[in-house]
Amino acid sequence: MKAQWAAPEALRKQAWKRVVIAKIKMQAAALFAIGQPGAPLDFMTRRVHSGDSTNVEAQAARTYWPLLLGPEFRRDPDRRDINGLLNYGYTVLRATSARAVVAAGLHPTIGIFHSNRSNAFALADDLMEPFRPFVDLTARAIFEESGPEVTPAAKQALAKLIALDLPLLGEKSPISVALSRLAVSLAQSFETRSIALALPEPPDYSVLSGLGR
Repeated sequence: MKAQWAAPEALRKQAWKRVVIAKIKMQAAALFAIGQPGAPLDFMTRRVHSGDSTNVEAQAARTYWPLLLGPEFRRDPDRRDINGLLNYGYTVLRATSARAVVAAGLHPTIGIFHSNRSNAFALADDLMEPFRPFVDLTARAIFEESGPEVTPAAKQALAKLIALDLPLLGEKSPISVALSRLAVSLAQSFETRSIALALPEPPDYSVLSGLGR
């Protein structure tokens, strides 16, 4: 935790750059899995600079959401539509990320990008970003099959995501373990002052296309 407090801003910015690239790659894979073009997002990863200073993450989102959920979709946690399913899935993912952060000996309020005094889990919000597309795809499938209600069955499907196996460093690890390894790798990066993050790779497209079904 001392190393985390003392980490230079340049190190945090490099860490955030790699997290953003991993997130956009996962979004591209999610689009490809549903028959949409992921290439524009893959191309965007080349434009991500330290700290994502040009906000490529937001640019990717403007391409990603209309292709994934249609041009009328708006990400608004208060809307009574598919956003309810997304909210539940993100809550599960955030809780898993928060546990990983604390277990790695890191302070959850000290983010590498998110920073808000009222947010006790800023770092958890940072590290969960590459895993969000798994929730997106699952929520999409549930919505198409049974509508926007967050039913017990929908909750179960979204909660099971943390057991999904992902390619990670030449092995396969459940999302819960992948988040733990990511948090530990960040802690080690703070101590060595050299970024080496254990970020997941997209699983097979057949796995992605089957989420929530």
